[in-house]
Amino acid sequence: MHTLQPPFWRARERAIPYMQRRMTSCKAACTLRVVPKTIQIRDLDDEVYAALSERAAAAGLSVPELLRVEAARLAARPSIEEWLARTRRRASTIDTAAVVEALDELRGDWPDARR
Repeated sequence: MHTLQPPFWRARERAIPYMQRRMTSCKAACTLRVVPKTIQIRDLDDEVYAALSERAAAAGLSVPELLRVEAARLAARPSIEEWLARTRRRASTIDTAAVVEALDELRGDWPDARR
């Protein structure tokens, strides 16, 4: 015997896979730590916030969007220690004397050289 189901049962059956997909994506997001992070800055001077507001408005962004872009740019750059370590590893064929000589040529004579 075939029983007829009310229409709301069919809607519920269609909703279950959707909810399972939502739960799976939420579990994946929580497991993979893809959840966006929040940063709070306290004791920000009014002048600093006003300058950030002006820059954001000039760029067509909100202040949080501007800070998000700037934070991503800052995070992409190496720290000073990393940069120095990387540049020290580079081999150079130019010695210090050659650099000083080239700078002296570019600068010209010293102002008090005629004394």
